[in-house]
Amino acid sequence: MLHIKKIEDGAEIFKALGSDLRIQIIRLLLENREMNLNEIAASLGITNGALTSHMKKLEESGLIAVLSEHEGHGNQKVCRVNTDRILIDIKPQTPEESKNMYSIDIPVGQYTDYQVQPTCGIATASHLIGEVDDPRYFAHPDRSNAHILWFGKGYVEYLIPNLIPPSSQVDQLILSMELSSEAPGVNNDWPSDISFLINDIPVGTWTSPGDFGDVRGVFTPSWWFPYWNQYGLLKTLILNKNGTFIDGRKLSDVTIQDFRLDYKSSIRLKLMADKTASNTGGLTLFGRSFGNYDQDIRALVSYSPDSH
Repeated sequence: MLHIKKIEDGAEIFKALGSDLRIQIIRLLLENREMNLNEIAASLGITNGALTSHMKKLEESGLIAVLSEHEGHGNQKVCRVNTDRILIDIKPQTPEESKNMYSIDIPVGQYTDYQVQPTCGIATASHLIGEVDDPRYFAHPDRSNAHILWFGKGYVEYLIPNLIPPSSQVDQLILSMELSSEAPGVNNDWPSDISFLINDIPVGTWTSPGDFGDVRGVFTPSWWFPYWNQYGLLKTLILNKNGTFIDGRKLSDVTIQDFRLDYKSSIRLKLMADKTASNTGGLTLFGRSFGNYDQDIRALVSYSPDSH
C-alpha cells in the first residue's frame, strides 16, 4: 500500500497515472503478474525506446518495481506492480495530531505466545530454524531473528509496546502486516479465515484468498524454495471510535473505546487461524526480507489526554 499523508506528496503518482499508456502498462502487469520489457513493448505495439520513459516514471512513483535478473527471463529485467492500493489522506493532520502518536515495528519472530499445528515453520532471512512441521521450534531462541512464519492452525500473539505518556488514552490503533494463507506447498486458491484479536477480544476476520507462490516475492531471498509461500497481501487494520476496519472496509462495531487503553494497559495482538473457522486455510506472516513489502508488523498508536 502507498500511503500519501499530504495530497501534495502524491504529485508524482498523479502524474504517473495521467497517461492512458501508463494505465495500460499497469493493467498488463496486473493481468500477467510480471513481464519483461520486451513483452510489455510487444503487447502495447511500441518500441522499447518509447517504453523506457514511461517505465521510469512508473518506477519513480513507486507504482511498479523493476526487478533484477529473474530465472526464466534470461538477462531481461522484469517488472511488476508494486502496490495493491493507494491511500490518500485528503485532510492533513494537525500539528497536535501529528505530535500525539508514535510508530513502532515488531519483528514477526518476537511473539510472546503461540499455539500452532502443522503445516508450520519459521525462518530467518538466511535459513530455516530447526525442522519444518515441528511446532517445538517456535520456542527456539533464534525465533527472535525470524522474518517469516507459517502454520496450518493456531495463533501467534504479540505485545505492542505501550509508549503513551502518563494520564493519556489510546484513541486509534493502526496495524499493518503482510499475510497469506498456508497451504501444503502453495495454492493461490486456498481461502483462509484469519482472525484478529486485541487483548483476546475478537475485532474481525479477513479471508485470505490463497497461499501465493506463482512468482517469487520482491524481497523473498534467493535461497527460499520455489514451491513454498512467496508473498502475501498487505493488510491495514484500524481500530478507532467508529469501529474496526481493514483496508477501509468495516469489519466490526468493536471500537477502541471498548478496550479503555490507558498508559498502564497492555496491548496484545493475536493473529489466529481458528480450527473452527469456515475456511481453515492456515496463516503465513511475512516480515522484512520476505514477500512484497519489506516490513515487519507495523503499529501506529494515536493518543490524547485521558478525559476520565
